[in-house]
Amino acid sequence: MSGKSQYTEENIRSLDWKEHIRMRPGMYIGKLGDGSSPDDGIYILLKEVLDNSIDEYVMGAGKTIEVSVQSSRVVVRDYGRGIPLGKLVDVVSKMNTGGKYDTRAFKKAVGLNGVGTKAVNALSDYFKVESNRDGLTAFAKFNKGELKEELQPEQSSRRRGTKVTFIPDESIFKNFKFRSEYISRMLKNYVYLNTGLTILFNNEKYFSENGLKDLLIERIKDNDITYPIIHLMGDDIEVAITHSKIQYSEEYHSFVNGQNTTQGGTHLSSFREAFVKTVREFYGKNYDASDIRKSIVAAVSIKVMEPVFESQTKTKLGSTEMGGNLPSVRVYINEFLKTKLDNFLHKNQEVAEAIQRKILQAEKERKELSGIRKLAKERAKKASLHNKKLRDCRIHFGDLKESKRLESTLFITEGDSASGSITKSRDVNTQAVFSLRGKPLNSYGMSKKIVYENEEFNLLQSALNIEDSIEDLRYNNIVIATDADVDGMHIRLLIITFFLQFFPELIKRGHLYILQTPLFRVRNKKETIYCYSENEKIDAIQKLKSNPEITRFKGLGEISPDEFGHFIGDNIKLDPVMLDEDKSSEELLSFYMGKNTPDRQSFIIDNLKVELDVLD
Repeated sequence: MSGKSQYTEENIRSLDWKEHIRMRPGMYIGKLGDGSSPDDGIYILLKEVLDNSIDEYVMGAGKTIEVSVQSSRVVVRDYGRGIPLGKLVDVVSKMNTGGKYDTRAFKKAVGLNGVGTKAVNALSDYFKVESNRDGLTAFAKFNKGELKEELQPEQSSRRRGTKVTFIPDESIFKNFKFRSEYISRMLKNYVYLNTGLTILFNNEKYFSENGLKDLLIERIKDNDITYPIIHLMGDDIEVAITHSKIQYSEEYHSFVNGQNTTQGGTHLSSFREAFVKTVREFYGKNYDASDIRKSIVAAVSIKVMEPVFESQTKTKLGSTEMGGNLPSVRVYINEFLKTKLDNFLHKNQEVAEAIQRKILQAEKERKELSGIRKLAKERAKKASLHNKKLRDCRIHFGDLKESKRLESTLFITEGDSASGSITKSRDVNTQAVFSLRGKPLNSYGMSKKIVYENEEFNLLQSALNIEDSIEDLRYNNIVIATDADVDGMHIRLLIITFFLQFFPELIKRGHLYILQTPLFRVRNKKETIYCYSENEKIDAIQKLKSNPEITRFKGLGEISPDEFGHFIGDNIKLDPVMLDEDKSSEELLSFYMGKNTPDRQSFIIDNLKVELDVLD
């Protein structure tokens, strides 16, 4: 027994609420991240606070929510009923405490587990909650979950409501940065799902009159839609549907009780099934499901009594029942579409004809590609068996049993040396590597046929598992890892073109990134500093003094596997690839990949000169 570890009462430790959250933050907010991904923890903190304000609006209390994000400081102010003053501290610091346990008050709220604001409190370096109600005000201040100051209720003329201020703890969220693009998208979703609600974000107003119809109008431009958006509403359901002219893949935006379920769930699978069934019955044709849904852009929102999600971050609905006296989610959505969509198509013949033309076009293209697709799949399978292109990881995005699934990453590299370094230094559990051979083809203006005929595109599509639907994506993060030189930038642009041309939803959902790797290494005998710019190099030289050794990395292959582990591990730096919401995919592709124009030449001169000077 002497060689075995002892297991006694002394080994048993009870953690209080804040210790448990801080020790296991992933259980409460998913992955931590640095703010470069829309599902990083700092946005979950904001969402948890906002959900409470949204639930107040749903209950008819407060039509405006003010959100301010300045550097690392977040303030959320609503004008709801205000937290009961006698329970102010308990609500944000005592687990399993909250009004949402009383279903009489919150029948279809998002946060039913009483954990949200407690997690924000525990994971914040500074947290203050203030409540104003009945002519009184009170507040409580915390540091990492520890109560530091409390104001007992006193007279006040402030408008009723709750104000929460927090600063995420930098010891947990390392080198984090809030990106306004991600916050803006989150807030827009809130107003689309709550018509009549006004959200002010850093004094910019977000408001919607038409719900999910407005969401689709924002996401797909007028010149991209095949027919006017179909907008249908029921007591506990709302859907908006159209088909894109230029997009190949299916695109869905799904919500439950105001929560954006980015991974879908029972409601989305039920909608996809019900849409196919309704269309088949309307036309009296047994069209292939893939032809019916090809290029569809749709949004679906349902309200469920006490929803069950498959993770604390509530990104996938697990509930099969609507609750109350309603039927199952599947039956409810099917009956809704069977009635509402069928009636709409009978009353709008032009839309019905446009949908049928779209289906027949998809059917024709599928049959023309059937032989090519079969050969392409065989080639992809053979290449996978011989492990020529893809060095896979053990955990994938869709593996919901693994807490690290949000960290699943595919690095797209160019050249054997770069892919070799990443392969040797990666985390085999969550990081995969796909190696390109030379520069990819410029796919701008080409049809989907080229994806199957071009070996690189075919194998990349196969590795990502996105041929039939983006919902089947195998990796949460797709990272382009190329050299920081002119050729590397060109390869990045060609890869982005491929995704923008054929799979734009990957970019719209925030899955595509550029890997930042250091340009310089500055070191002496005691310390090594990696620099990502000329200015950082100058600062490092001044810090280390004594004529430090300076190395210029000309390519990824020059970085040793040991060093690479530093740049793709906890210290990874990613630049998200984001779309300009004011421009369509076609406009962006035409500008960057079409014929040379004076405008594009001016853009290159203005934006790349500094970078090229550094590279020289």
